[in-house]
Amino acid sequence: MVARSSARRTKSRRRDRNHQASRKPALWNSFLPAVALAAIVAVTYLPTLNAGFIWDDGENVLTNETLRTWDGLRQMWFVPQSIQQYYPLMYSTYWVEFHLWGINPLGYHIINVILHATASILLWRLLLRLCVPGGWLAAAIFAVHPVCVESVAWVTERKNVLSLSLALGSLLCYLRFAPSETEESVAGQMPEPSVGHWRWYVAAFILYAMALFAKTVVVSLPAVILVIYWWKRGRIESREIIRLLPFFVLGIALCLVTMWMETHHVGAQGEDWSRTPVERLLLAGRALWFYAGKLVWPHPLIFLYPRWQIDAHVWWQYLFPVTAVALPIALWCARHRIGRGPLAAVLVFGGVLTPALGFFNIFFTRYADVADHFQYHAAVALIALAAAGCAVVSHTIRADMRGLMNVVVAAVLIALAVLSFRQICIYHDLPTLLTDIIERNPQNWMPYANLADYRDEQGHYDEAADLLATSIRICEEEGGDGTRLFEIRRKRGFVFLEAGKPVEAEQAFEVVLAVRPADPRALYGQGMALATQGRWSDAQARFAKAVDVDANYAEGYYGLALAQARRGRPAEALTNFQASLRLDSQRPEVHCEFANLLGTSGNLTAAADEYRAALRLQPEHQDSLRNLGIVLLEMGQPDDALGFLRRAVQLNPGDSEAQSAFEKAEQKRQHR
Repeated sequence: MVARSSARRTKSRRRDRNHQASRKPALWNSFLPAVALAAIVAVTYLPTLNAGFIWDDGENVLTNETLRTWDGLRQMWFVPQSIQQYYPLMYSTYWVEFHLWGINPLGYHIINVILHATASILLWRLLLRLCVPGGWLAAAIFAVHPVCVESVAWVTERKNVLSLSLALGSLLCYLRFAPSETEESVAGQMPEPSVGHWRWYVAAFILYAMALFAKTVVVSLPAVILVIYWWKRGRIESREIIRLLPFFVLGIALCLVTMWMETHHVGAQGEDWSRTPVERLLLAGRALWFYAGKLVWPHPLIFLYPRWQIDAHVWWQYLFPVTAVALPIALWCARHRIGRGPLAAVLVFGGVLTPALGFFNIFFTRYADVADHFQYHAAVALIALAAAGCAVVSHTIRADMRGLMNVVVAAVLIALAVLSFRQICIYHDLPTLLTDIIERNPQNWMPYANLADYRDEQGHYDEAADLLATSIRICEEEGGDGTRLFEIRRKRGFVFLEAGKPVEAEQAFEVVLAVRPADPRALYGQGMALATQGRWSDAQARFAKAVDVDANYAEGYYGLALAQARRGRPAEALTNFQASLRLDSQRPEVHCEFANLLGTSGNLTAAADEYRAALRLQPEHQDSLRNLGIVLLEMGQPDDALGFLRRAVQLNPGDSEAQSAFEKAEQKRQHR
């Protein structure tokens, strides 16, 4: 009895060893391709390690207050307008990263690259499950294709790489729940999933929901599943549609939220989105061919492509939508000869791209009709089709020709990786990106305006004014949105103010006010230009009109208080300083000027408190450092005054008033 039991255990252990030995090559073959994909992504995207933030990364990461607190995390999910777009899962990843490494761009870029590598590996696993020939090649092409660079190297496009990874994971889970190819029953029907398989359905739904909360462009996933079933089975069963109904309902609901946010919160409405239905159809057809063309020949790639002149009266523009419709019809007719795969790939490509084809208002299309990041998800369909074609051809040609074909394929992969490597360098920082846009698309007004903002922040005011002048000229030539032109002209007025050119600023604001006489910011700007020239009476009139137009305009009250203080009306100025701070207490210059008025009135304690409030907002605010030191000196606190005056002198050795007060404080301290 003991001998038989021992023999059974020995046989069992031998079977386990044989089973493990048989599984080892399979596991190794699964591991190596995944590592290879991750490696080529890592090498291709090495330049992102030195990249910074670009475009709207500042709004989404650098100045995003919701990233700072636990309450901010709650707002992301339950207060949609607290973030730029209602993609709370994407912003939640930013929240975690902000608390790990702050605003260091390296961490954000590394996560984007990891997510892109994850998407590439999941794409390979999906194609493997679907028995698509050349699956690894397709994943490799996707991993290094230059059209993906914009989605990976731009931190804000975390929404793309995150949502695609989750969507592919959802699709894999759903195919575990209801495989596209299984043994059919005698009746010719697909067998019902076992009870245990429903956990894969739940997992697929959860991952799909997460993908939607990262970016709602994945709304097409349930439709993609139906296309896959038709491709594999030649039919779509009604029960599959019923099972996918929760997916459709959730996707449509969140899409409606996104559409509302784009229109009413982000601002995708107005002249830039006023195309007729026919014009939108013409744009969609042209965009489809554009995206397909960039996959075949990814050069040149531009962050902002030139806008197209869509004209319903030009006959040849109808060729784009007509041929876009004719292609799937032709593939349908040829399905019995070439199979259903090509048609399925084209349907998935067009379907996934639909939200970005111009049928719906998207704010980014204010600057360009198309963008590389719009086709990040859809590109996998045509890439898979091309790779499958290569694999089929490889099996049909002579054996001695396969080596040459492998060399060609490897050369294409290397060329794509090199192009991506070079393209990533364009995303190094904002000025590099904007300069590249100007070189490749000099007739786009936007990069000039954005580069002007950057130069303005650096203190290069003359260059900023020239860039804005170019942007204005392009807008005038286009005859585009009047709001856009108005905003650029107004911005140029403020640049002149910062440059110390009040006359030019006054003239710039005069042009703006001729278009909109009641714009409070333009009134404030012209008031400051007049005040700089010493024309306080005229300035006060502009400030007063600004607050009449907008009773909640904090800067208007600030300007009005300045004018009243200069004109010897301290009581009125005091009231308006308080009104300005009540509306916006985050401006150090307002606290400083208010403190100056309090100090002049003899209220030194209150003045010191306001100077300290200014320094809490801006620790190196020169006027507040100097004036607080002087006030403390007058209050008989030379020891406290010395620290502020010393710092003021260090920041500006040429500040003679601060230097004199510092020496006086030193003398008083020595004689105590």
